[in-house]
Amino acid sequence: MNLYEIKQEFEKAIEECVDMETGEIINPTRLDELNMVLTDKRENVALYIKNLSAEAKAIDEEAKNLTNRKRVLNNKVEGLKKYLADNLEGHKFETAKVVVSFRKSEQLEINSIEHIPTEYLISQEPKIDKVALKKSIKQGAVINGVQIITKQNIQIK
Repeated sequence: MNLYEIKQEFEKAIEECVDMETGEIINPTRLDELNMVLTDKRENVALYIKNLSAEAKAIDEEAKNLTNRKRVLNNKVEGLKKYLADNLEGHKFETAKVVVSFRKSEQLEINSIEHIPTEYLISQEPKIDKVALKKSIKQGAVINGVQIITKQNIQIK
């Protein structure tokens, strides 16, 4: 049974187990049983959410670790490439297992942005500072099209 079905069963049982005129509980055992089933189901769903959250967090941590390992390896590769290039001084190196050669390329180097003509500058869309905007509205500012809404966010610990 899912939570919805249990809750419907519980509501039906209230009608059957409680005298609506007097408010007297006719069958407290049935109500207690359903309440326990509902409590158990809620607990199980919350524990499942907790388990999934922990697994997602573990995956995030592993992704960070792998990203760091990748960065370290890429840095080693670049360092070793520079070391080999400095040693070869632009000359080709070849064995049966490996060939190292050089090719020319061009790279633009900008020393100072202040001398760049504006036609080469890219303008960007303005970004909204939501933190400052929320703070202003909380302090009483009225801004059309902006409001603070209150939400109920579930927390499972």
